[in-house]
Amino acid sequence: MCGIWALFGVDVHSISKYDKTFSKIQHRGPDAWRLEYDLKVKNVCLGFHRLAIIDSLYGMQPMKLHKFPFVSMICNGEIFNWKQLGEKHGFNYETQCDVESVLQLYGSFGIDETLKQLDAEYAFCLIDSLKKKVFVARDPYGVRPLFYLASSNGILGISSEAKGLTCLVDELGLTEWEMKPFPPGHMAEYYILPGGKLELISMNRFFKIEEPILTPVPLEEGLTEAIVHANIRNLLTQAVEKRMMSNRRIGCLLSGGLDSSLIASILVKLSKEKGLPYPIQTFSVGMADSPDILAARQVAKHIGSEHHEVLFTAEDVLSVLDKVIYTLETADITTIRASCGMYLVARYISQNTDTVVLCSGEGADEVAQGYIYFRDAPTPDHAHNESLRLLGDIFMYDGLRADRTTAAHGLELRVPFLDLRFTQYFLSLPKTMRQPQNQIEKHLLRSAFDGTGLLPNEVLWRHKEAFSDGVTTIKKSLFNIIQEWIDPKYTDEDLKQAAIKYQHCPPNSKESLYYRDMFEKYYGGLSSKFMPYFWMPMWTQVKDPSARFIQHYAAK
Repeated sequence: MCGIWALFGVDVHSISKYDKTFSKIQHRGPDAWRLEYDLKVKNVCLGFHRLAIIDSLYGMQPMKLHKFPFVSMICNGEIFNWKQLGEKHGFNYETQCDVESVLQLYGSFGIDETLKQLDAEYAFCLIDSLKKKVFVARDPYGVRPLFYLASSNGILGISSEAKGLTCLVDELGLTEWEMKPFPPGHMAEYYILPGGKLELISMNRFFKIEEPILTPVPLEEGLTEAIVHANIRNLLTQAVEKRMMSNRRIGCLLSGGLDSSLIASILVKLSKEKGLPYPIQTFSVGMADSPDILAARQVAKHIGSEHHEVLFTAEDVLSVLDKVIYTLETADITTIRASCGMYLVARYISQNTDTVVLCSGEGADEVAQGYIYFRDAPTPDHAHNESLRLLGDIFMYDGLRADRTTAAHGLELRVPFLDLRFTQYFLSLPKTMRQPQNQIEKHLLRSAFDGTGLLPNEVLWRHKEAFSDGVTTIKKSLFNIIQEWIDPKYTDEDLKQAAIKYQHCPPNSKESLYYRDMFEKYYGGLSSKFMPYFWMPMWTQVKDPSARFIQHYAAK
């Protein structure tokens, strides 16, 4: 995880005044930073904030190679198959940094073939001064973030987070412009004009969720329960293993639910097999004696991790709420709620441990139809299409939450459930096999690991019974804490006027109005670009995204 930033078409002699804009994403790379101008391309400035995970000595960017001296690159990413690519193509790597493989591929085969061969999570900007071209690309699910600011007069800015671009509009005096997330699975090609400004040639989609992009790995053939379960186990294990690529300490977020428990258990098992010189640390967050805390404690004991519990109070949540909204760059209700705890646990990890790389269970609900409302899907086709929609938009919701809350504290998050080969296989299975059945949440994923010993039977049983233990029996929930603090700040008339004031995604509660007011304070007028809709469950009549309002919640 790093922070990339670039500005094209602006007089470099005045670039020094933009360093404060570049510095707004320094949390993403606390280990080193660099702003660079190279005469090979007029009026282009490249910036990089580095979090050193691999090759701390030679991995600084912008990166250039002796073999391809006219190409420069800034990249926030992890290329999991960089060693395999080197062996396959005979690359003579100058560094031991995984992202060098992007430059080697581009120099040898061009941009299109490069994107087809990357098993990776990335956002990169590549400048070819010989061809007078700029290429910008983002990984298929948008695990790594990227925003762009484009003006009608050829100025282009890119940044890992929007906060690295917002003030440029006024500082540059732009009149016709747009700022939005760079779409996942897309590549933009620009022509560099003589004055350093850019002309867009094309913006093409190179990845579609149901169309495999990587060569499949060998799997057992067939659709019997035993074969499917074995393939799921193997692919998810491989997904975790490739994400152990790190020279810094690896840990895992652990909520006690099925998703994170599976990732943590596989990670601990692999770490012992590989002989890592440290125990895997797991981290859970919640209020004292909440079901999540108790379940995570049970899983940690079973798998033998070095477990940390981060307990928060109402005051802790309220003290970071505004920071969370600024960090996230969204006004989405469920994203903000879910981010408060994750922000607190990430802060704890950064301040109290030497763990820098984290694995987590994000993506499983989207891939494996884990949200409770999937039980209301009218048909397997409906459920499948909803899974695809969620995966296509995850970069604006759960993926955004996972990235921003950890990056805010200089940590790198990795998400095995969004592994390309795992999702490729799982989504190719018959739709009827993947749809929740008999009120079992993520039955296919759970049953694939039942009997392996990786998880305690009690955790698997919770998912068989679909939360029959009633998880509403905690003290004041995060949901209640925030609402009770915000409600007195607004009148009913304020809420009525909000629909006039904010016509895009009008707030439907005082809580939502507060989030929107704070968002507009930081990112005024950008809500329609950053948040096309409020995340809400399908096939229900609820007006709040919390699962507690769905009829199946705490079902017997």
